[in-house]
Amino acid sequence: MVLSTVPIDEKISSIIEVLAGPEDAGQRLDRWLASKIEGMSRARIQTLIRDGLVAAGQTIGEARTPVKSGATYTVRLPEAEETGVAGEALPLDVVYEDDDLIVIDKPAGLVVHPSAGHETGTLVNALIAHCGDSLSGIGGVKRPGIVHRLDKDTSGLLVVAKTDEAHQGLAEQFQSHGRDGRLHRSYLAYVWGRLPLPSGSVDARLGRSRANRMKIAVTRGEAGRSAKTHYEVLDVFPGEKPAGDVSLLRLVLETGRTHQIRVHLAHIGHPVLGDPTYGAGFKTRLAALHEGAKDVASSLTRQALHAAALEFEHPISGKKLRFSSKLPSDLERLGEALKPTRREPTEKSTRRRSK
Repeated sequence: MVLSTVPIDEKISSIIEVLAGPEDAGQRLDRWLASKIEGMSRARIQTLIRDGLVAAGQTIGEARTPVKSGATYTVRLPEAEETGVAGEALPLDVVYEDDDLIVIDKPAGLVVHPSAGHETGTLVNALIAHCGDSLSGIGGVKRPGIVHRLDKDTSGLLVVAKTDEAHQGLAEQFQSHGRDGRLHRSYLAYVWGRLPLPSGSVDARLGRSRANRMKIAVTRGEAGRSAKTHYEVLDVFPGEKPAGDVSLLRLVLETGRTHQIRVHLAHIGHPVLGDPTYGAGFKTRLAALHEGAKDVASSLTRQALHAAALEFEHPISGKKLRFSSKLPSDLERLGEALKPTRREPTEKSTRRRSK
């Protein structure tokens, strides 16, 4: 039983007291506390124990300590620390926002998380500035809770947690990848060639490429991690030559590996248009397009991949949330340019048909 939540001082924001009953005796402490304190992950409890912030009469030093019946366990919650990442007032396309989470329609070119070479100008920098004090702390740090990512040059929908409890709930859904029916996300992609079937799946394990550690590759045997991508052909655009045929696909992930869609499509011989990493043979294919499509396709500065739909269960209210995003202007222009031009029949061609 949780007895109370009491504000303390500037360094400790509150103390939570939990009374153990006879039925709780012998359970592992970190697992038991996580089950009793709403919105508190087991990893967070372990950190608090390691920092000497959990006690039952005296400070407890081991997460695996057995729970004792009748004991009162106190958990001291410190104020959330500053992340050390500077907020930046960058433009954001906010699709939805409440006290627990925010849904962003990310443009191509925006990096999600700061990293070497991208310390500023990221989505996280923008969210820290936008959300301000509404970030209550993820794992004890005032930062947005990133539960899934999009590649820098992939556009579309992305949900971010603002609280520890929301982060825990969303992470659980993304880890199941829709197998329990709570989460659904789909992508649109323009790919080279005509697929042999109107729908299908690519089931191939993925891991770091041995030839280039910066790339992901399909692995053999049990190496790498399992990965499965489902596709549906929405449209086919014939090129001037067969090598210039392009298909528009809807893609659904059963797993969420790094570069999964791009690597899987390249693996079956249908790389995403504009993909500089996995789209080998781009110049040869480009030359086989209709004349009007060549300029638009060659001007692409990123892979033609867009996160178009996102559905999930709100981690606090349980309400089903559904969002969709139209193709951005560069991919819309590509789709229009790929449509074959209908030429008016000439007098010469008319005479040929009448013979």
